[in-house]
Amino acid sequence: MDDTEREESGKEFHELVNMKPAELEKWLASEASRSAGRHEDGGESTGHASGRRIVELLRAKKGELSDGDYQHMRKVVGYIRRHLAQRPEGDVRDTRWRHSLMNWGHDPLA
Repeated sequence: MDDTEREESGKEFHELVNMKPAELEKWLASEASRSAGRHEDGGESTGHASGRRIVELLRAKKGELSDGDYQHMRKVVGYIRRHLAQRPEGDVRDTRWRHSLMNWGHDPLA
């Protein structure tokens, strides 16, 4: 991944991830967070695991980030964009749709 791709990936990630690290950590500790998303074999959901990594990415200094970190940022951006396009009608405050997005670091009500 070249510097231009890293820069663009980081910019998009920080535009879409609108939860602060402490806020995301608090959310990830909640029952609503743990129950949202797709669970493989009854374990942790993909979004919940991603949320833990997002906290690490938000706290990392730019020089500490690897190509793998930037690839995860791109995955996060893709997920958030796809999920936002599927917004359900009505009040989304207490929906699995919002909870899933929040696991990925984006609160659509923020």
